[in-house]
Amino acid sequence: MANTDQLYDKIGYARVSTVGQTLELQLKTLQSYGCRKIYREKASGANSDRVELKKLLEKLKENQIIVVTRLDRIARSTFDLFAIVKEITDKKAQFYSLAEPWTDTSTSTGRLMLAVLGGLGDVERDLIRNRTAEGRARAMEQGKKMGRPPRITEGQKKEILKRRENGESLSALSLAFGVSESTVSRIGNGKYLNIKK
Repeated sequence: MANTDQLYDKIGYARVSTVGQTLELQLKTLQSYGCRKIYREKASGANSDRVELKKLLEKLKENQIIVVTRLDRIARSTFDLFAIVKEITDKKAQFYSLAEPWTDTSTSTGRLMLAVLGGLGDVERDLIRNRTAEGRARAMEQGKKMGRPPRITEGQKKEILKRRENGESLSALSLAFGVSESTVSRIGNGKYLNIKK
């Protein structure tokens, strides 16, 4: 990075996971490295809605370089890191992590590592997809129902059916049981799960 220090406008990004943690050490480190502006975030890395990171990426310009103290400050996974760094380089800007100098995208080594990250990101995504599919298959074999739990019980469905047969309106039953009129209609027509008219 020493050869390119004068070529780029350095923008820092600092993040801590919880409100109780402090950004002070990251801010001092980024300031001493020469970052003229630092975006600060108190949000979990698992939270996709990182407002300050989004602002930084939206305002990023060519010949700027985003600097972080460590990779885990900006990304929660290899796939996430690749997506963020790709967005940065697509804007003809650069990325650099002080703790991991090999991430310097202004160098040929950094660009090679970016390509490797992309491959690892694809592998990680495939592994997650496979694990999810296997977990779903295991759960179904064990007789577990997938998806959201039903909003009403079997007993309530039978009660709805009985009251529908007695002439109660869809809207009245919808209000009484906290479900949509279309759900009440399906129950009344015997089309809702295992309830038969």
